[in-house]
Amino acid sequence: MAVGTLSLGHAESPDEQARTLVASFPTIVGAYQRLSRGQEPLEPRADLSHAQYCLHQMFGGEVGKERARGLETYLNTVCDHGLNASTFAARVIVSTHSDLISAVTGAVGALKGPLHGGAPGPALDMVFEIGTPDRAEQVILSKLARGERLMGFGHRVYRVRDPRADVLGAAAERFYATEGNRELYSLARFVEKVALRVLAEKKPQRRLDTNVEFYTALLLHGLGIQKELFTPTFAIGRVLGWTAHCLEQLRDGRLIRPESEYIGPVGLQLSIASASPARG
Repeated sequence: MAVGTLSLGHAESPDEQARTLVASFPTIVGAYQRLSRGQEPLEPRADLSHAQYCLHQMFGGEVGKERARGLETYLNTVCDHGLNASTFAARVIVSTHSDLISAVTGAVGALKGPLHGGAPGPALDMVFEIGTPDRAEQVILSKLARGERLMGFGHRVYRVRDPRADVLGAAAERFYATEGNRELYSLARFVEKVALRVLAEKKPQRRLDTNVEFYTALLLHGLGIQKELFTPTFAIGRVLGWTAHCLEQLRDGRLIRPESEYIGPVGLQLSIASASPARG
């Protein structure tokens, strides 16, 4: 809702709209988090880096170097990832020569879906459910026996380990070395190790490696961001990619109008009797 209001009273160029969107997302998410906790939103500040500003808008106070570096690494890692669902939605909308605000509003709607931007939370839920290292294999085997998917493992595109998982894994290791719950970090690494072994044993025909969701959840949790804001925080990073795609589409693209082919029944006829109004 807040993103859609950014166009009110503004007749900005596409480039200016892009800058407005990227700059406004941390303010929107931070204000929402603070209001949800009964706190007043904070005034914007121009003296902070983008990552520092995000954390300041959420939590206030001074932002430590390692916390800012952890979030900065995350935002850079997820800013773009090809024609995913939300990016494609944004390009379709702006291909009609609609404005960037409308396109990004549509992208936010696509990101909201649990199969896209809503996935990181459950990856950490499994770690909390396991609780202690001795329960890891039992819980994971039970989930697989029930046909459940292990969140944080496997990817629709990658058939190898998600390269973003390596970047965020290193960021999480660096952050938890000085801040956060080190015991939770150690448990998560142990769960990852057990999960990869069990998946290789039970599903040898598939390559199910750690994906970006696993370390996203661990890192954002360590930064103090509540699970309900994992997807909005994802949007803070991805809005940069959305706007870049939109500007490219406006510069080089045409109307996106996919063709479809009817594959339903053919040769049907409507009888006069069935089409006549009821009598009597």
